[in-house]
Amino acid sequence: MLSKEKTMEAIGIMYDMFPDAECELRHQNPFELLIAVILSAQATDVSVNKATPALFEAYPTPEALSQAPIEEIMTKIKTIGLYRNKAKNIKACAEQLLERFNGEVPKTREELITLPGVGRKTANVVMGDAFGVPAIAVDTHVERVSKRLRICKLNANVSEVEETLMRKIPKELWVKTHHTMIFFGRYHCLARNPKCDICPLLYMCQEGKTIMNSK
Repeated sequence: MLSKEKTMEAIGIMYDMFPDAECELRHQNPFELLIAVILSAQATDVSVNKATPALFEAYPTPEALSQAPIEEIMTKIKTIGLYRNKAKNIKACAEQLLERFNGEVPKTREELITLPGVGRKTANVVMGDAFGVPAIAVDTHVERVSKRLRICKLNANVSEVEETLMRKIPKELWVKTHHTMIFFGRYHCLARNPKCDICPLLYMCQEGKTIMNSK
């Protein structure tokens, strides 16, 4: 595996490649971000961003969303994968925000993961982007990049990937690194046909060298 020093060398190159990496889910407040991240599970940010303007216009608050008929919510988000279950989750989430948190999005992981549709990854995104709390959300891009570069073990589960990244990256850089690795994985180190031939990290990427040698 890469050492801490080599990991930060790789991250630094990613910073240079994507200096403006940020959350691509459009939102104006913590509530909108929470709902958007729930909707983004197994869906693209692009598809979520197409659906949420109408959703948030119709239901701009937890109270409004909690009172909305489930069929109407489904209609608003039917272009997103798994929309039926997601409609139930975001409605239940809004109800829980009202019943347990006075209509406010909680700021701690322990509280966030008690909400319907919210797992550790979603909680980490909300903590980092809504409240500036250091966190690394391991999505499919972060996991793929971490394993291809051997920042973590190839057989590591999501929790182990997160723990390894937290151990090797300074806490104050967790949120920035999370977004940068997502951009690197989304636009450069693709799941299929990664751009190894023009990658500035090829010299330290065992996976990339293997891919290039197989061509």
